[in-house]
Amino acid sequence: MYLRTIQRHNKDGSTVRYVQLAHNHRKGTNTQAEVLLRLGREDRLDMEGLRRLVSSISRYLDGAGALPVAGTDQTLAVESSRQLGSVWLLEGLWQRLGVAGALRQVLGGRRFTTAVERVLFALVANRAVDPMSKLSAAEWASCDAAIPGLAGMDDDQAYRAMDLLVAADTEARVQEAVFFAAANLLNLEVDLLFFDTTSTFFQRDSEESGPGAFRVYGHSKDHRPDLPQVVIGLAVTREGIPVRCWCWPGNTNDMTVIKQVKDDLRGWRLGRVVTVVDRGFSSDDNLTYLTRAGGHWIAGERLRDGTADVAQVLSRQGRYQQVRDNLRVKEVRLGQGDGARRFVLCHNPEQAERDQPPARAATGRGRGRAGAHRGTTRQARQGCWQAPPRDR
Repeated sequence: MYLRTIQRHNKDGSTVRYVQLAHNHRKGTNTQAEVLLRLGREDRLDMEGLRRLVSSISRYLDGAGALPVAGTDQTLAVESSRQLGSVWLLEGLWQRLGVAGALRQVLGGRRFTTAVERVLFALVANRAVDPMSKLSAAEWASCDAAIPGLAGMDDDQAYRAMDLLVAADTEARVQEAVFFAAANLLNLEVDLLFFDTTSTFFQRDSEESGPGAFRVYGHSKDHRPDLPQVVIGLAVTREGIPVRCWCWPGNTNDMTVIKQVKDDLRGWRLGRVVTVVDRGFSSDDNLTYLTRAGGHWIAGERLRDGTADVAQVLSRQGRYQQVRDNLRVKEVRLGQGDGARRFVLCHNPEQAERDQPPARAATGRGRGRAGAHRGTTRQARQGCWQAPPRDR
């Protein structure tokens, strides 16, 4: 079976070609062509339809896919490809957690030459999938990853988007929107708020100078006082879900940030929350500030500081209660009424043996009610803490 063409000459001198589907059969000693189907004029045929017909017949015959059409080259060549799976998953989380909506709301109707929200998503996706510098991240988003709604970007667009995020004071509003979306998604209950700080340093020869200097020398928790740093603060729930983060100049003292943390979270509608901090934040001024507007807190305090409260706690008699194999706790109350404070003195026999001599221990003091007691039990695994007596 084959295709053949016949032609007809018109009186005006033109030639018309016709296409037929035919096959040969033998009659005696001769072979004759038999027309099975007349397909029509060649110049009016649907060539793509014929190719689809040939492809369909080929699949039917061999069951392994279409055979190449004679006279054409259907070989496919891959010119480029981009990663999609992980970025697609992150895009779903980005939308579900309300980050895109929060950014659009904060940026408002202003016009930008670049899709700022898309550029910021590309930077976040790069940090999660394949962390690299801003320059390399721009190349990754333009050549390696398929970012929905973003064909490409450069490093200047990345820096401008980040500057706009800070300059527009959108960081807090975005963090708030993301947290409450996550709280609704995970059904979180924020009754305890754990806060702490850390530092991260930069490999550079000197610190920044002038007003607003950020990367400066300070107390390095990474034991690199020779390098400029920044201080990072993080507040989390009892399950460890981040609530909000902060960033301060590298010379910021822990004692000075608690007021800002409380003020920044005041409008977040978190309800009655007990703030838990370690001994690096437990100055009298900080604890007084945390108590404002009915606030509650649990804070750590060093035993070896030798304060009057610590001396009274250590002098009180009482039995320890075993709460874990390597942890015993004893509750001590000082004062009466609203001014009473509840201390939880913790003793880890294994750690005490390792620390001798001299013995090292820690105690804490707190101010709160029933919620504070739950936080005290949790924190007692690492030291000793204090809170006021439980409401009867």
